[in-house]
Amino acid sequence: MPDLATPLIAWYRESARDLPWRDPNFGAWGILVSEFMLQQTPVARVIPRLEAWLERWPSPAALAEASPGAAVEQWANLGYPRRALWLHKAAVQITEQHGGVVPRDVDALLALSGIGDYTARAVAVFAYGDRHPVVDTNTRRVLARALDAQSQPDPPSTRDLTAMAAILPESEERAAIVNAAAMELGAVVCTARSANCEACPIAHICAWRDAGYPDTGDRRRRQATYAGSDRQARGAVLQHLRSAPDHESALEAVAATWPDSLQRDRAIDSLIADGLAEASEGMLRLPR
Repeated sequence: MPDLATPLIAWYRESARDLPWRDPNFGAWGILVSEFMLQQTPVARVIPRLEAWLERWPSPAALAEASPGAAVEQWANLGYPRRALWLHKAAVQITEQHGGVVPRDVDALLALSGIGDYTARAVAVFAYGDRHPVVDTNTRRVLARALDAQSQPDPPSTRDLTAMAAILPESEERAAIVNAAAMELGAVVCTARSANCEACPIAHICAWRDAGYPDTGDRRRRQATYAGSDRQARGAVLQHLRSAPDHESALEAVAATWPDSLQRDRAIDSLIADGLAEASEGMLRLPR
């Protein structure tokens, strides 16, 4: 096994982006919120929304006191608005079950609404400094190229955590840096579309580079086109409710938000089913 940790740590300390959640004083709640927001959303879109969110709700207890609809409204255009409902429910759980303190234990984090294996480990590592492997899409790509000579990673599996754990130093502090560095490298240097090997700290020990950059195929799941999709129709309805007085609107007004009536009605039904909207007496509103 090549030593990836040493060059990754040196590179990260020199080149890592200055991001708010990397401030040592950012706190576990801020890191948890940032992890919710960063799921499938670019960093540049997250930063202003994160700052506004934490200014409005600086603690889990503060968010727990608000309505679910307020969380959906504040989520704005980040996409996948069910994350706002999950985050609100998680805040209630943290307040009621953990005294308002984001838990440290991975299993306790996994028991919270909307938190999967990646987010639980990320909070334990980046908020509390515990030693766990943390694997996201960028990390998987870096490991696939550096260790397995693959152009793109295989679909996610438990093997990813095993591979990441194998390169972590014993030191908790250094292990946390390696977790962050692998993500950062995949985000800014070893990207899905190109690999900037001249700027890569592990290029000299990269199996994919040594093999001559073979195209080993790409089995990544492709996201459906957004334009004209049901997701876009849902977004249009939600945006209308966010901007409506008291976040409530007559169904006749909602009907004007999308030209395809069948798709619009499908969007409304799915929003109600997901708890993102409520219907009553000819009105549609954000949840209360």
